[in-house]
Amino acid sequence: MAIFAGGKNIRAALGAAVMLIALAPAAIAEKYASIVVDADTNEVLHARHADEPRYPASLTKAMTLYMLFDSLKSGEVTLNERLYVSRHAASQPPSALRLKAGSTISVKDAIEALVTKSANDVAAVVGERLGGTESRFATLMTAKAKSLGMNNTTFRNASGLPDTRQLSTARDMAILAERLLEDHADYYHYFSRASFSWGGRTYKNHNNLLASVAGVDGIKTGYTRASGFNLMASAKRSDRRVIAVMFGGSTAKSRDAHVTDLIEAAYNSFDENNEADELKASYAFSALQSPIDPDGAALPMLNGQVYNANNPRGEGDESGTFEELVPALAE
Repeated sequence: MAIFAGGKNIRAALGAAVMLIALAPAAIAEKYASIVVDADTNEVLHARHADEPRYPASLTKAMTLYMLFDSLKSGEVTLNERLYVSRHAASQPPSALRLKAGSTISVKDAIEALVTKSANDVAAVVGERLGGTESRFATLMTAKAKSLGMNNTTFRNASGLPDTRQLSTARDMAILAERLLEDHADYYHYFSRASFSWGGRTYKNHNNLLASVAGVDGIKTGYTRASGFNLMASAKRSDRRVIAVMFGGSTAKSRDAHVTDLIEAAYNSFDENNEADELKASYAFSALQSPIDPDGAALPMLNGQVYNANNPRGEGDESGTFEELVPALAE
């Protein structure tokens, strides 16, 4: 908690302190966390706050997709199946396809909408199809996460829309990325989709590293004001794959730059035989600059206000209503 200076501000300080206590444990003093993993050996090359609780935002949709890929693999659903859009799903705030209640969307289109547009209404549609209700689906997501070894992750919805109880860690998200690669290699290619067309509009993938960093072929971005700008990315060069996860970027641009640095440092850690070298890794990652003000948010914020746990809705991942009006401020 920040120390307040000046006697005149004592009342304000006490009020802020009471508010902080009231929000605990939902209030997370730090947003930033990162981890880099050699996917071929599972060796952790770099980690900062990797086991500290963070808001996953739309990284949540990677688990929603994992569950959907499970169902495709088992034959429970097919790519051509039409998924029904309920009133609940249609009411989800942006980012969204603005689906109409009573309409349908194919499983294939749902996958591409989740990967590129990061559509919250589509996430709810998938959750209701697989879980009956989105809340029950979130319980199934959490159970699946635990079975994968994601022991510090709890899901409360399928999209990553703000909920102070929905928490994960950089390490857990790296585990999820690895399991997507291992368990659902046949579907992983969807994460490299550059764009998705729907309703006469084309939506660009929010993962800018796909087009700018050698070898990057997925996975997922995320953003809410409470989480900051998040990214889980995977790259493959010369048959060597690395996974990098970052939480809490102050902007999409700075996040992209930092994850790019993490990936480059990872590849600079390998020796001439393409094997991880501990000394080279130490030099490569020590040369990285820390993100500017990585711990700048002492309280979760939502639309410019201290986040209210009793009203966890109202902001969408990637781009909310305000961000859609002002594209320069969002992904």
